[in-house]
Amino acid sequence: MRVNHQAFFCSLFIARLADQILLFLVPLVVFQTTRQVSWSGLAFFIETLPRYLVFPFFGALCDRFPPLRLMRLSQAVRALACFGGIAAYALFGGIGWLIALSAACGVLTSQGLVAREVMLPQIFSTQQIQKVLAYSQLADQLGFVLGPMLAALMLGMWRWESVVAVTGVLFLFADASLFVWQRLSGFRAPAPSSAHASAHASAHASAHSSAQSLAAAAHWTMPLRIALNHVWTLPGLKKVIMLAAAENLVIGVTLATSAAMVTGLHAQSNRYYAGLQTAGAIATVLVLLTVARAGWPARVLGLVAFVTICAGGVIAGASASPWGYALGFLLIVGFDKMFNVYIRSARLQIIPPEDYGKTIGVAILLNNLTQPLAGLLVGVFSARTQTGPLIVALSLTMGGIGAVVSIGSALLRRKRAWALED
Repeated sequence: MRVNHQAFFCSLFIARLADQILLFLVPLVVFQTTRQVSWSGLAFFIETLPRYLVFPFFGALCDRFPPLRLMRLSQAVRALACFGGIAAYALFGGIGWLIALSAACGVLTSQGLVAREVMLPQIFSTQQIQKVLAYSQLADQLGFVLGPMLAALMLGMWRWESVVAVTGVLFLFADASLFVWQRLSGFRAPAPSSAHASAHASAHASAHSSAQSLAAAAHWTMPLRIALNHVWTLPGLKKVIMLAAAENLVIGVTLATSAAMVTGLHAQSNRYYAGLQTAGAIATVLVLLTVARAGWPARVLGLVAFVTICAGGVIAGASASPWGYALGFLLIVGFDKMFNVYIRSARLQIIPPEDYGKTIGVAILLNNLTQPLAGLLVGVFSARTQTGPLIVALSLTMGGIGAVVSIGSALLRRKRAWALED
């Protein structure tokens, strides 16, 4: 990576650091306030659902407007959301303001993530994409490493409002780093595709015709229709989406219950919990360094990561000791980003570049709906049964979905081969 791109990855790191502080903060503060796993799961559901529902809209925006501008806007407004949430809490009180500001920041994080997905192939068009994706994930994971440590340290000294204020300042630093990178690199986004330009010109020229006005109105739904058509018809895209959705079942239940499992069921301290989060992030960094240097085929990365995450969920849910849970947790979070490299590289090969933003927005939504679903399941069923068996059940569900999708894909390839032979 060239020197003038260091500020870009620095911006990714700082934004992830701030986002991770909020993700660490919400379930822990809610659980410590209520002492109930169900409330922690519901808070996770409320925190994560909005950020996934907006992906299709933000994906379409990235095909119509410069993604760099959208990325900078998301970071600046996240800072304002943090400061606004603190002001609202000071005026009205209630732990709900922490959840609300985190949900708002999550929505804006989604805009930043989609913009980054669209920008990476443009910025690093001459680089091997799996290597670029691994380095971008490394920037994320460095934030993941330091986020829990920094959040736990600050919570030991200050109230959560002060921690959120620091988070807002970090978002401002992330935006400043992106500005510096833009000046140093001289990056200019490619012009909109001719299809978008002609559609825009056509809508402009037909402003006075009623029939053409109806067509222009339909244009607002066109990005979603194009994206859904790609999801349904592009070979291999449905498989990638279903595998990612299955994996996110286990990721979602892990994120929703980790604070309660460690500090509640296994009776460990906040410092132990922060250390476990940090150990998981360090394991992920080591895995991603291996991915960046080894050059393994994407399919191998996907298979190894999927099986390991599934096994980690079973171990974490079935273990009665904190060390067994820690092992399962490390397997889950350590190989999550390896699986993400596989998913993102597969999508880049399947989706047409001119429709990448809108299609990736819908794909990410479908991938991640199972994360808030897992949080909702924790909230609904944790009072009736232990959380551990629920983690095991969702991990086995992940494995079952993966097996069905893989077998179905193999049968479809065989059917197509027979058709070609005939």
